[in-house]
Amino acid sequence: MSELITDVKSLEIETLKNLKNSKANNTLRAYQSDYRDFSLFCSKNGLSSMPTQPKIVALYITHLSKFSKFSTLKRRIASISVIHKLKGHYLDTKHPIIMENLHGIKRTLGSRQKAKKPLLINNLKKIIKAIDQEKKERDRDRALILIGFAGGFRRSELVSILKEDVELVDEGVKILIKKSKTDQSGEGSIKAIPYFQNQEFCPVIALKKYMTLKKFNSNSEKIFKLSDKSVALIIKKYAQIAGLDPTKYAGHSLRSGFATTAAEFGAEERNIMTMTGHKTTQMVRRYIQEANLFKNNALNKIKI
Repeated sequence: MSELITDVKSLEIETLKNLKNSKANNTLRAYQSDYRDFSLFCSKNGLSSMPTQPKIVALYITHLSKFSKFSTLKRRIASISVIHKLKGHYLDTKHPIIMENLHGIKRTLGSRQKAKKPLLINNLKKIIKAIDQEKKERDRDRALILIGFAGGFRRSELVSILKEDVELVDEGVKILIKKSKTDQSGEGSIKAIPYFQNQEFCPVIALKKYMTLKKFNSNSEKIFKLSDKSVALIIKKYAQIAGLDPTKYAGHSLRSGFATTAAEFGAEERNIMTMTGHKTTQMVRRYIQEANLFKNNALNKIKI
């Protein structure tokens, strides 16, 4: 009997370990950070945070709605649910008191997010020219921005590239993405970036130059040695130097800039998704719609 109890305990420990491993470290940290905020709210108001009840979650999101975006509310609910699962508790996040409350908040606030602007070709060129005025880290930042744009990279993917992940070939460069937001199991994918006709803005040439100048201690060394937050700060820095509004751009501007530009030049939806790694068409179609706002505008038929 004692052996059975020991086995069950070891299974519970291993199960919890598997649950944790199912999420990327950054994702798990974000869940834990969200839960800490919820726990603090409960502590201040004499409520139970673990296990909690749908009514308490509803009160919490009402509290958050006074100063947070609608997307933040949904993320916090997901985080509270995940932490409960990890602790072995069930929380009904689809309970009517939560869902109806969310619908009411959505109608009051609206759910449309103020997304950062995509970095399109003309402004990309301005930023590269701004980088060329700098001396410190010029080659790194040039390669970072051009590769980030051309590969439709997420910030986390960009800063995780190792030297061994990069393969220079006659056509350009192949970069192995070992794990990404939509590939938590680590099956991996390859982004292929060809040489550009315009050498001044060619990501492959920029990457080759940077890697030639940089001294790597091993093949497992990161190419850029930056945090994902640093990518956003670098973009904002050069946007300001280039005379653009830095508040309108962030790390995601490279990815959305690629997708919008590719759509504008007539790239097929599935080819854009292959590069960006999107698993559903919803976001990609939003980029295509953005690209076609003026291209397919009914007003183009009107001559005044």
